[in-house]
Amino acid sequence: QVQFVESGGGLVQPGGSLRLSCTASGLKVDDYSVAWFRRAPGKEREAVACMNGGDKAFYARSLKGRFTISREAANNTMYLQMNNLEPDDTAVYYCAANDELCVFVETYYKYWGRGTQVTVSS
Repeated sequence: QVQFVESGGGLVQPGGSLRLSCTASGLKVDDYSVAWFRRAPGKEREAVACMNGGDKAFYARSLKGRFTISREAANNTMYLQMNNLEPDDTAVYYCAANDELCVFVETYYKYWGRGTQVTVSS
């Protein structure tokens, strides 16, 4: 059974940073394309970043280079480093994985975490 446990969310002031973690069991993150999505209040879920099997990363253009996706095989965990956070980054953030492509389409992803809340506010 595949399970993702997310952590690292919380309340942060504008301009601050957070690092989200997503630890997997039941699969090896190195064997999959992994991604982070988010759902802001009143909006549809959108892709933030993904990383393919060759560790090449792709990001939503709206992020302007503020986020970094990574993964660590030793602890079977994927990360999302978020810097210079803005109020519009407030959302529930989800990790996901699929055994095919790194794409910004949520229907491609078979495995999902339950989400972690990020709130950016002064």
